[in-house]
Amino acid sequence: MIEISMVISLFLMILIFQSLRAIDLEATETETPEIQIEVADIPPTEQIKKPPPPPKPSVPIPTESEDVPEDLTIESTDLDLSDIPEPPPPPPEDDGNVNIFVAYDEEPRPIGGFRAIQRALKYPEIARKAGIEGKVIVHVLVNKQGEVENTRILKSLGHSGCDDAAINAIKSVKWKPALQRDKPVKVWVAIPVIFKLK
Repeated sequence: MIEISMVISLFLMILIFQSLRAIDLEATETETPEIQIEVADIPPTEQIKKPPPPPKPSVPIPTESEDVPEDLTIESTDLDLSDIPEPPPPPPEDDGNVNIFVAYDEEPRPIGGFRAIQRALKYPEIARKAGIEGKVIVHVLVNKQGEVENTRILKSLGHSGCDDAAINAIKSVKWKPALQRDKPVKVWVAIPVIFKLK
C-alpha cells in the first residue's frame, strides 16, 4: 500500500512539474508590441549675421599743390534796432508752497467724506451736453484751520468747465486739517473728482 501511494505521489509530482514548464513556455512566447518611431525634420535655425564693422576713416593725403582759396570779405549789414520785439513776460511767481512736503499722521479729509465733494459738484452744462465724463485731479492746499487755501489742476478734462466745477466743489466743503503728532499742519493733497453722467 505504501508502494502504491509512493507511485501515485511520484506520478502527481511529475505531472505538476510538466504543467509548470508548459505555463512558463507560454508566458515567454508572448509577442512584443512594435514601437514606431517617427523622425521629425527640424528646420535649421538661421544664424543672425553681425553687420560688418564700419569702415575706418580715411586719412587725408597731402597734396603738392599750394593753392589756398582767397579770403572772402563779407559786406557789413545795417541792423534796424527799432523793430526788436519786447521780451516775453516773466513766468508767474510761485507762492513757494507747491513743492514743500510736510509729513503728517492723518491726511486732511472733507467733513462728510469725499461723497460731500461729489454732492456739492455741479456738472457743467457744456460738459453734460457734450457727454464728457472722467476724472479731474486737484492739488489742494489745506491750511491749519481746515480751509482750502490754494488749488492747482494736476489732471484736467480740457476746456469743458469741469476743472472749475471741481475746484468750486472742493472749496465749498469744510475740511478737517491734517494732523502731525496731534497738531494741525498745512499740507498739499491730491483729490480726485469724478464726473459721471447718470
